[in-house]
Amino acid sequence: MASLKDLLAQRAALDQQIAETQDKERSEVINKIKALMAEYSLTIADLSSRQPKVQKASKVAVKYRNQATGETWSGRGLQPKWLKAAIGAGAKLEDFHV
Repeated sequence: MASLKDLLAQRAALDQQIAETQDKERSEVINKIKALMAEYSLTIADLSSRQPKVQKASKVAVKYRNQATGETWSGRGLQPKWLKAAIGAGAKLEDFHV
């Protein structure tokens, strides 16, 4: 069975080996990145200035309109309060169809 002193020495050696391997791999990756940047004529500014394309939400045609107020609803999502109130008062959904 190894003593505590031996185990600590092994851990120190492993920690140093890990640090050396990390430095080596990091250098290799940096060199690959530099080569790719040179190949494609990229700069640091190119890496940070590119924004991902955001798709615009498509507009949905209006399906229901409150003739009294002009409020509209596309039929998607929860019914608006004005439509709920009108249906609660006895109107039919078809009465508001555009």
